[in-house]
Amino acid sequence: MSTDQGTILLVEDNSKDVLLIKRAFHKANICNSLQVVNNGDAAVSYLSGGEPYSDRTLYPLPVLMLLDLKLPRRSGAEVLMWLRQQPELKRLPVVVLTSSKEYADVNLVYDLGVNAYIVKPFAFNDLLEIVKTLNLHWIIFNEKPYIGAN
Repeated sequence: MSTDQGTILLVEDNSKDVLLIKRAFHKANICNSLQVVNNGDAAVSYLSGGEPYSDRTLYPLPVLMLLDLKLPRRSGAEVLMWLRQQPELKRLPVVVLTSSKEYADVNLVYDLGVNAYIVKPFAFNDLLEIVKTLNLHWIIFNEKPYIGAN
């Protein structure tokens, strides 16, 4: 599996959603490494290189984070708020992928600096199209910012 395009960090606590997203990545022939954490604290640990994610060869900094909002331990909004305050990480592109259509959630995370907000679809084929679009926009065509220590 090629990881030339970088790692994608998926922050999702629903194991069924994780499985569907992995299937969509596979079906779309996206070769990026997909790292998965299932709560907000684990996302912060991963991004900051804390244990058990300190080995950057096994857990490289992502080029994109897919972030659910409704997470245990620390919400997606809290993860995003933390991220945007980190000098080495604040430019990391973040796409919220969540089931919430609440305007309060949408507005809050845009105020916190999210790059895009997508509501999880019900149909797998719709998820597949979203994953293909995310790949084209954020991985293939997008000019990526430098992430990490300067």
